[in-house]
Amino acid sequence: MEQIGAAVVCAVMAVIVAAGYLKGLPVFDLFLEGAAQGVRTAVRLLPTLIGLIAAISMLRASGALELVCGALRPVTEWVGVNPEIVPLALLRPFSGSGATSYVTELYTQYGADSETARLAAILASSTETTFYAAAVYFGGRGFRTTRYAIPAALCGDCMAVVLSLVAVQLFG
Repeated sequence: MEQIGAAVVCAVMAVIVAAGYLKGLPVFDLFLEGAAQGVRTAVRLLPTLIGLIAAISMLRASGALELVCGALRPVTEWVGVNPEIVPLALLRPFSGSGATSYVTELYTQYGADSETARLAAILASSTETTFYAAAVYFGGRGFRTTRYAIPAALCGDCMAVVLSLVAVQLFG
C-alpha cells in the first residue's frame, strides 16, 4: 500500500511539472521562489510555536492541569463521566500530540472498548487544537491580534465536549 501512495505522489508531481512546462512557465524558478517563501513563513512562525510549546510544557510540569482536574472532579462524577477525561478536554485545544498520547494512555488503562475510551476518541476527534491552529494561521499571516477567533473556537470546543458526552450517553 505504501508503494501505491508513493507512486501516486510521484505521478501528481510529474503531472504538475509537465503542465507547467507545457504552459511555458519557468517551473524550476517558481519552485525555488515557493521554497524560499515557505522558509520565510516557517521562520516567522517559529517564535510563536516555541512560545506555545513552552507554555504547554509549563502547564503540564507545574501541576496546574492536575489542580484544575481535581477542582472539576465533583462535576464529572455528578455527570457520571470518568474524571480522567478532563485532562484530555483541557489539553486538546493546546496540543494535538499531547492529546493523542493521553488518549493512548486511556486506551491502555481502560481498554479500547470502554466508555472512557469511546468518549476520549469522540472528544479527541471532534475538538480542535485551537491555540496551535491560531498560532499557525494568524502567525503565518503576521497578524498580532486574533479578535474573536480564539473565544469562538473555544466555544466550539466546549460544545464539542458537551455533545461528545451526550453522544456517548445516548449511543454508548
